[in-house]
Amino acid sequence: MASEGFLKEMQTIGEKFLLKLQRLPKADPVEIVSFCVVLLFIVTVLVLMIIACSCCCYSCCSCDGHSDHRRRKIQVRPVAH
Repeated sequence: MASEGFLKEMQTIGEKFLLKLQRLPKADPVEIVSFCVVLLFIVTVLVLMIIACSCCCYSCCSCDGHSDHRRRKIQVRPVAH
């Protein structure tokens, strides 16, 4: 049930985006620039998320082909006073 609502919401957002793209050639220059800035912001956030996830996966999963046996989980214990 929740996935149907999510899919419907994504479809609505996609339709609004396509309508905005269709109206863009006739828009004011200010509207074109603001649309480009928002689009650039969204793309930048997505690229940074991909870079962060790939770096995290690379360091955690030893994706370079060989595992490092020196990596061990260190348990942090409270300091005794």
